[in-house]
Amino acid sequence: MYTKILIATDGSPLSVRAVEHGVALAKAVGASVCFVTVTDRFHIFSFETEQLEATRGTFRKEMREQAVRRFTDAVRIAEAQGVPFTKVHLEEDEPYLGILSTAERQGCDLIVMASHGRSGVSALLLGSETTKVLTHSKIPVLVVR
Repeated sequence: MYTKILIATDGSPLSVRAVEHGVALAKAVGASVCFVTVTDRFHIFSFETEQLEATRGTFRKEMREQAVRRFTDAVRIAEAQGVPFTKVHLEEDEPYLGILSTAERQGCDLIVMASHGRSGVSALLLGSETTKVLTHSKIPVLVVR
């Protein structure tokens, strides 16, 4: 069925639920897992205060530390279930592009991710990385809500 499952995580409680679900599925079908997290790229011109106050080096260091924190629960869950895993941290302006490119590069045959449940105007204005992955993915996507 599935041999390698990509699980996107941002470290939020909702994404941890997606990790739990994806790892349980991987264990059930004998698949391995690729965890991916996507952080912002550094921009010289930015309105985000983290980037205005940082140099490229300090910003990238902070993003690497943030990625480590985001992977903490995912690693713990996979190790507890005995599911083999890899971790990929990307810096990308559009997280959905990072998720899709990682799935392709890693040879994943399923993407698992959480939906934050926005609807109506909120979803329209804020957009949804999950919706973008669903729209552009060539492989199946399992959304955990």
